[in-house]
Amino acid sequence: MRKPKIKISITKENKGYSANVLVNGNFIATEAETFEELKATILEAVNLSFEDKGFIYSIEEIQFEYDLESFFDFYKVINAKALSDRIGMNQSLLAQYIKGSKKPSANQTKRILRGVQQIGRELSEVRFLL
Repeated sequence: MRKPKIKISITKENKGYSANVLVNGNFIATEAETFEELKATILEAVNLSFEDKGFIYSIEEIQFEYDLESFFDFYKVINAKALSDRIGMNQSLLAQYIKGSKKPSANQTKRILRGVQQIGRELSEVRFLL
């Protein structure tokens, strides 16, 4: 058996975060108050689930999927107003999506994701004068 790829869903809760995934019939779930704690408990839970197979994962091997609220809570460095301007979305609508008071459609979610990924690509190409 090959080492399965892990793509775990992260959700912002009232207090902290939760994470879950179903991999080859194994349901893995955990929670923590901070994202840093959550990453540690995810790694522990994943490795415990595959201990009998002899698989050991590093945090870099685990892919995270976020709901919008979790993503913007964790990546506070991303300014929602600037992002809404960049992607041509009403700022108050994006804020409602981020707070979870409105659920975006699949197309709106893709639109937000494309904007965030574009910023990521631009940032990865930044060079400073030395």
